[in-house]
Amino acid sequence: MSELGRLYGVGLGPGDPELVTVKAARLIGAADVVVFHSARHGRSIARSIAEPYLRPGQIEEQLVYPVTTEDTEDYQGEIDAFYEQSAERLAAHLSAGRDVVVLAAGDPFFYGSYMHMHKRLAHRFPTEVVPGVTSVSGAAAVLGRPLVERDEVLTVLPGTLPQEELAEWLATTDSAAIMKLGRTFGVVREALHAAGRLEDAWYVERATTGRQRVAPLSEVDPEGVPYFSLALLPSQAHQTIEAAPATTTSGTGEVVVVGLGPAGREWLTPQAQDALATADELIGYGPYLDRVPPNPRQRRHPSDNRVEAERAAFALDLAKNGARVAVVSSGDPGVFAMASAVLEVAGEEQFTGVPVRVLPGLTAAHAVASRVGAPLGHDYCVLSLSDRLKPWEVIERRLAAAAAADLVIAIYNPASRSRTWQVESARETLLAHRSPDTPVVIGRDVGGPEESVRVVRLADLDPSTVDMRCLLLVGSSTTRFRTGPDGEPVVFTPRRYPA
Repeated sequence: MSELGRLYGVGLGPGDPELVTVKAARLIGAADVVVFHSARHGRSIARSIAEPYLRPGQIEEQLVYPVTTEDTEDYQGEIDAFYEQSAERLAAHLSAGRDVVVLAAGDPFFYGSYMHMHKRLAHRFPTEVVPGVTSVSGAAAVLGRPLVERDEVLTVLPGTLPQEELAEWLATTDSAAIMKLGRTFGVVREALHAAGRLEDAWYVERATTGRQRVAPLSEVDPEGVPYFSLALLPSQAHQTIEAAPATTTSGTGEVVVVGLGPAGREWLTPQAQDALATADELIGYGPYLDRVPPNPRQRRHPSDNRVEAERAAFALDLAKNGARVAVVSSGDPGVFAMASAVLEVAGEEQFTGVPVRVLPGLTAAHAVASRVGAPLGHDYCVLSLSDRLKPWEVIERRLAAAAAADLVIAIYNPASRSRTWQVESARETLLAHRSPDTPVVIGRDVGGPEESVRVVRLADLDPSTVDMRCLLLVGSSTTRFRTGPDGEPVVFTPRRYPA
């Protein structure tokens, strides 16, 4: 026995073939059988929308409505018989293992013909319904008016309701869409008038198609109104906001010092992303600023890495004149970065009242630590080997004190083109207090394209392999090192200190 085919009810949207969803287009092209409804004239709006996605060789089943309400006294009985016969035609394909797509203009479950097949077949065959853009959404889009805002209520009404009932609904709702116009247009117009809503109503015909028409409903001639049109009462809260005349920036802006994390966007917090997106001016060390995607709305001010105070003053001056300024730092801006410089300059009298916010970022120390496990699992300290802003004697004294205190040490700025001897000197200072076997993690460009992470013994730390893009994590006496199941280094410092 062959496997059963699958029944798909596929929404096509309001008329524009480009509003067919990607999933709907894929299913239409893959179907064994494509089904569409039409009146007795044979033309099918649903098929015309789907035509770009059909392929040669597909079986087409056209379901032609046999009657209209005007030419029979038993419309419901005859139309039910038609649906039963149509469902059995589709069941024959499904039973033979053929997948069947039933095309539905708009959405299959929004006044759609597909639902009559669904009710008769979904309990017998595997079924899936693919939603489509409704005519109501399409009409609002071409009208350029919101349907509902805030707490407003949208009511969808069939124009086939009695006039008094329509008027009652229209008088009490905020927004409304009235479907199935055609021959009901006169009744709908009178209901809108009775509800006092006629002047607010819009008429939309064949939305999103080449035959689209939009007009105030009160001006529409009832003659020739097609079935594929609707009346719309859009949001009453909607108001066009007039653009303010262009002015020069005035008032007080803000400086936000933003931590970019150690590498790309995936290391950036949502809070930092928002600050970068809303800024007018971006300021920072050139290579760090390059990590922020360009936006022509924003002005960028790259600078050298050795002008922190000047950079801070420039940012504060821009904010003082009303700009929203983002000062970027790699990692966390409060760790050997721009936050301190900005706050120090912000204390000057000329910048009194300029607000400064600091947004944290993932630090390089934490990024490197994560690559090997948890070397910072117990007490640790953070030191910089750069002697540009403090004497080497201070650095050496702090290194010795941290080593003697048995702290794990995260070492920033270990070397540069002009500083080549500090790593060797630091290693000798540390060896005076630490075992030669102490693990040292060397992380370089973590998160970037040239990432590398190595673990060496403290005694084997080679200064020639360390540069400015490296960060070192020097273990304590309790830090442990082992090789993981895939040969990767695992370094961790236990939370429990030996008694």
